[in-house]
Amino acid sequence: MQPTGEISLINLLLDASIPVQLVMLLLLAISVVSWAYIFGKRRTLKRTREQTQRFESDFWAGGDLSVLQQSVAARRDENGSLARIFEAGMTEFLKGRRSQQRGDALLDGPRRAMRAAYQRELDGLEANLGFLASAGSVSPYIGLLGTVWGIMHAFIGLSGAQSATLASVAPGIAEALIATAIGLFAAIPAVVAYNRYSAEIDRLSIRFDAFIDEFLNILQRQVA
Repeated sequence: MQPTGEISLINLLLDASIPVQLVMLLLLAISVVSWAYIFGKRRTLKRTREQTQRFESDFWAGGDLSVLQQSVAARRDENGSLARIFEAGMTEFLKGRRSQQRGDALLDGPRRAMRAAYQRELDGLEANLGFLASAGSVSPYIGLLGTVWGIMHAFIGLSGAQSATLASVAPGIAEALIATAIGLFAAIPAVVAYNRYSAEIDRLSIRFDAFIDEFLNILQRQVA
């Protein structure tokens, strides 16, 4: 890169070497995808919290569980994760009653069905978190790769110069440091979002798990 009288960010990006530009484009793509997942996961978790709160209010209102199960089955997507866990357990419980099962055998089906539904719901809530974790851990190293290449490219360019001055090496070093900055820009939001959303999902999983135990206790009292 030839030294210029004035260094601007746009010029540095346009005049960067091809490998550094490719690194920057890769980091930009990672950042765009990360932000899309961040906003999408935020909406998903907010909707899940609201649906969970609404279903818990309906469940503990003391109505007929069979009627509630039919209502949930008719609108499974609208009622949310906890409602689907309940619906899986209640459906198996009613099947067991129709087949005249007794005692613990009548509770084994609902327990297994709710645990399977619980795992499916958690898997759905955790979707794309792996990408955020990878983006947060890998992006700084990708940026560092661009930095190393840019500095190496700058010093190689000095080998043919008659005089090595700060003005001649500054554009190359600045170009290299931009790659590191973009890497951090991609990594920091991904790490923050991953930690926050993981904690929210953990709280929801505890809430779901507690509901399963409470619901099984209710079914056990009906069986006794």
